[in-house]
Amino acid sequence: MFKSFSMDLAGRKLTVEIGRVAAQANGAAFMHYGDTVVLSTATASSKPREGIDFFPLSVEYEEKLYAVGKIPGGFNKREGKASENAILTSRVIDRPMRPLFPKDYRNDVTLDNVVMSVDPECSPELTAMLGSAIATSISDIPFDGPCATTQVGLIDGEFIINPTADQKRVSDLALTVASTREKVIMIEAGANEVPEQTVIDAIFKAHEVNQEIIRFIDTIVAECGKEKHTYESCAVPEELFAAIRELVPPQEMEEAVFTDDKQTRDKNMDAITARLEEAFAENEEWLPLVGDAIYQYEKKTVRKMILKDHKRPDGRAIDQIRPLAAEIDLLPRVHGSGMFTRGQTQILNACTLAPLSEAQKIDGMDVNETSKRYMHHYNFPSFSVGETKPSRGPGRREIGHGALAEKALVPVLPSEEEFPYAIRTVSETMESNGSTSQASICASTLSLMAAGVPIKEMVAGISCGLVTGETDDDYIVLTDIQGLEDFFGDMDFKVGGTKNGITAIQMDIKIHGLTRPIIEEAIARTRQARMYILEEVMKPVISEPRKHLSPYAPKIKQITIDPQKIGDVVGKQGKVINKIIEETGVKIDISDEGSVNVCGTDEAMIDRAIAIITSIVTDIEAGMVFTGKVVRIMNFGAFVQLAPNKDGMVHISKLSDKRVGKVEDVVNIGDEVTVKVTEVDKMGRINLTMRPSDLAE
Repeated sequence: MFKSFSMDLAGRKLTVEIGRVAAQANGAAFMHYGDTVVLSTATASSKPREGIDFFPLSVEYEEKLYAVGKIPGGFNKREGKASENAILTSRVIDRPMRPLFPKDYRNDVTLDNVVMSVDPECSPELTAMLGSAIATSISDIPFDGPCATTQVGLIDGEFIINPTADQKRVSDLALTVASTREKVIMIEAGANEVPEQTVIDAIFKAHEVNQEIIRFIDTIVAECGKEKHTYESCAVPEELFAAIRELVPPQEMEEAVFTDDKQTRDKNMDAITARLEEAFAENEEWLPLVGDAIYQYEKKTVRKMILKDHKRPDGRAIDQIRPLAAEIDLLPRVHGSGMFTRGQTQILNACTLAPLSEAQKIDGMDVNETSKRYMHHYNFPSFSVGETKPSRGPGRREIGHGALAEKALVPVLPSEEEFPYAIRTVSETMESNGSTSQASICASTLSLMAAGVPIKEMVAGISCGLVTGETDDDYIVLTDIQGLEDFFGDMDFKVGGTKNGITAIQMDIKIHGLTRPIIEEAIARTRQARMYILEEVMKPVISEPRKHLSPYAPKIKQITIDPQKIGDVVGKQGKVINKIIEETGVKIDISDEGSVNVCGTDEAMIDRAIAIITSIVTDIEAGMVFTGKVVRIMNFGAFVQLAPNKDGMVHISKLSDKRVGKVEDVVNIGDEVTVKVTEVDKMGRINLTMRPSDLAE
């Protein structure tokens, strides 16, 4: 049965159609926000997937370019693999919803979002986030929702709810917040050094709006919601836990887990696992569950020690950061390099500079964003965690971590006018034991400064964790979580920023939300840690960007010309500009506005190319002096090239202060001579003199 529901959301109409399309999905919502249309579906398998100890949730965000009236580029002319924006959107949908499914649910679930029409005034990403929540809530899939998502911008000190594409371009804040009825469950933000208190106020402004949306979703569920299906629980039997505790008493588990060395802990747990697998080798029912049971036992041990005894696995205080180190210039031939180490987490970052023409081209749904000047890439090889597996390129996690670090650094980059370069930084994970994305922010800052990129402020990143008890007031916030505290804790709250404010946030949780006191404490802790990292660790290594680029970096000089004279510089079929490039060995980029970037490694050749371009676009007037080549000789004089397609004539009487019998007595073709313009006649002909007496005037 087809039903339609509507509400006003930030001054635009949100309409949800149920039963119109995709009737065979477990749940489907045909979403309309303004003229943006997204089909969101939720489907689940009828049986659990065998042999796994995790919830197999897949989230897809499919960008159909017909939605913005574009045909995909390339030879294939159809959508291929997901774009970076699609992957990041899928992750933002996944993170708040995953904790709301039952922990012992092992049925495959897919949340699919197909973007079919895009209105720049109404975000398709936000529409998909709401659509996934609605489709799952009305389905028969077990789900402890609903949840809702709101975006917040900040323009001239005012919060903007669900900003339009134009508003996003001038906003100082790009915040996305997901909530349940009571609590905040996901935060994602990019910001232009926005103060912490302003960000907190924006988070809870979004939380208020989310409550309106949840009430709207409740009306849809009341009329269209299906009864949730029963499922086969994959929880570990309590009898197995009891048997394991008999063989491995809690004291032994504590001793195995609590060490500051990850490799030692892994060896301890491998020994316990081997012992238990041997003990249950004959029990066909329990043996497949031993791995999951040990994980749960280890998790309970760590959580109990942190929450009740305030004891962390590596012995640190609750607000203590692991040992820190910063270095620069590890890689001699790259344009800039920096390494940041925090405990057993280590990132080596390399910076590469190039002409703006090498900026990344984007073939996506945002018709206004066609290129990206700054690129941050993150790699996570298996050796960084002591494992072995072949590299198959970046996965969603790697793309997400790279995008988070990129978001943190964009606000401090110089403008194209100040620094006309495309910039790429690559974070190579040397060792990993938690918060590599935040170490990437620190390492990138070091490498950018070492490369001579004039960033406005230094940026650092840090992550806080959380362990909760039975009540909202029973919790511990942990500064600088390591891998074990991330795996077994309830939160990974990453914050990047400068001394002035926040530039990026990403919050993941495994519980049903955070209260305001937890969020405020986490943000305060990250600021305190960030200030320490900036002042005590990074600044002593490099306190400001270098004044000069690496000798191996390309040099770029920029001039501006009259846009109407671009054709003169390019020439017919590019002959003029190609000749300049051939003569000087530089690379030349010209924008439609007349900005000319000349790039090369030889500064003298860059200056030569600029001189040629300047001579082409400069209107020649009497009194100007040029150095040019003799290109043609006649009986009455010599023709000298002042600039491409600009020749002037030196009459034989003007070749010397003395009488000249033959032109060749003074100059020959190919000679470089200094001349002065005596006249530009009505026909545009340029008359020159070489007489020393004229040149001296």
